[in-house]
Amino acid sequence: MTPVTDNYVDGAWCGAEHSETFSVTNPATGAVVGEYQSSTENDVERAIQAAASAQDSWATTPGTQRGAILRRAAGELDARAEELTELLVTEEGKTWTEAAGEVGRAVDIFYYYAEKARDLGGQVKSSSAEQTQLYTVSEPLGVAAIITPWNYPIAIPAWKLAPALATGNTVVFKPASAAPGVGVAIVECLEAAGLPEGVCNCITGSGSVVVTPLLAHEAISAVSFTGSTSVGKTVAQTAADDLKRVQCEMGGKNPTVVMPSADLTLAAEIVASGGFGTTGQSCTATSRAIVHSDVVDAFTDELVEGATSYAVGPGIDDPDMGPQISKAELDATLSAIADGTSEGATLETGGSQLEGDQYDDGHFVEPTVFSGVEPSMSIAREEIFGPVVSVIEATGFEAAIELANDSRYGLAASIVTDDHTEATQFINEVEAGVVKVNQKTTGLELHVPFGGMKDSSTNTYREQGDAGLEFFTTTKTVYDAY
Repeated sequence: MTPVTDNYVDGAWCGAEHSETFSVTNPATGAVVGEYQSSTENDVERAIQAAASAQDSWATTPGTQRGAILRRAAGELDARAEELTELLVTEEGKTWTEAAGEVGRAVDIFYYYAEKARDLGGQVKSSSAEQTQLYTVSEPLGVAAIITPWNYPIAIPAWKLAPALATGNTVVFKPASAAPGVGVAIVECLEAAGLPEGVCNCITGSGSVVVTPLLAHEAISAVSFTGSTSVGKTVAQTAADDLKRVQCEMGGKNPTVVMPSADLTLAAEIVASGGFGTTGQSCTATSRAIVHSDVVDAFTDELVEGATSYAVGPGIDDPDMGPQISKAELDATLSAIADGTSEGATLETGGSQLEGDQYDDGHFVEPTVFSGVEPSMSIAREEIFGPVVSVIEATGFEAAIELANDSRYGLAASIVTDDHTEATQFINEVEAGVVKVNQKTTGLELHVPFGGMKDSSTNTYREQGDAGLEFFTTTKTVYDAY
């Protein structure tokens, strides 16, 4: 029998109000790999009250002491890296290499913000008045609600929790129900590092039950959410009712533009890695390859060759690509592929669920490439969240930029070119929060801002780096006449 993982509230591991639980299954095998608490509104209330009670004490704890706890938590995560990698593979389905990289990123994030905690403070300015000191003070917002997705279930919690705690906020953390284990493990590591009671509280359960009372509670001062655009808009609207600070990072329909000067083999590798890596289950995944007419046929041949060479299998075997996380996600991908075919796009390769041998009990789909995709087709417009790349022909450079911007999303975009002028113009004109040249749309540095435009973001505050600290703090300006 699989042991049940408890909530963590006010420094203690505890069951939910009604002792009901839910199961998490391995997307490659269907085996149950975890049991977690199905929390209620009353469980949310207990967690919020614990965070509110601990807030003043944590806010007045010196930044160096907060940083020391984060540093020890990073060490705890690092010591458990192999165990957490395996847990991430079995709960979410990532390949071993992908999972190990994500766990390592979480470790690095905690080390980064542990050091940043030393430098928290304000700025001294010159006053226009005599005998007056003019300066700013940065203060925590209070209690932060942190709601994270299943596709990066340890990295995204890390880049929200670490800056929230470094700046003196207390937290109520709701990990995604599809893969909560590695998020809960962060809390275990914080506890082992000596985090005071009530500073970080973790509750698991259905988002439809837990999230609304969390967002609406008057004691919550800030909400940081990552997930779908439809849910993110609801989160932002609910949190805005009483002027909570809110930050939502949401969906994407990310383009890579390929120009005639590009090395087409490299371009195909960049698009394949961006589109099929993490099984396409990334908000920054490459979904549209916008290719100049002069090279569209040759590029498509290269991309198809790359897609057909991808080894697909259980993540524990470390293939090129693992399963989708659930039957619902697999069905949504297959439905999008069917729509692409019915709308008249050419299915170049893939498009089918994998069956037989190691595939029968999991949610596996082939890497899929469409050509002849028109900008009006649903596969060119709607986020799929699966390993599907649409090749769209552009008649020239200006047309390529127009196609790249012809989306309600604006998260990540890249261009593959050896023309510096094209690269610079693309950087200046593309509507995306993350822009790359000769790189895939996925993959982020942890010390620079991350966020999108248009329907990819609430367009308020960025995440990561110093921007992550800014979201979780407010500024007090002091005029001190002496």
